[in-house]
Amino acid sequence: MKKNHALAYFLEDLWTRGFKLSDEDVRFIYFGKNSANASEWKTIIAVKITLKFQQAFDPSFFISVLEHIAKPHINSKRQAYQSIEERVSSSQLPLK
Repeated sequence: MKKNHALAYFLEDLWTRGFKLSDEDVRFIYFGKNSANASEWKTIIAVKITLKFQQAFDPSFFISVLEHIAKPHINSKRQAYQSIEERVSSSQLPLK
């Protein structure tokens, strides 16, 4: 799998597993990725976290997560997940 297509493959995998994102949701994911200047792996993590906590795609929650982990000091998946855990435990991330 090419790294520059990881997000597309991830979204396609969600579809095959039965999680049907609308075309609008997919466009918003790419819009968020570009506006936050986030890498594909950070965007994938933001989608995973959004679906895990919200049980559906919530654009505002996704953007909140993505902007949080798109910071340059977060350099690994472990750091991204730890940062989200810290933010959730301190109630800084809006949960439904």
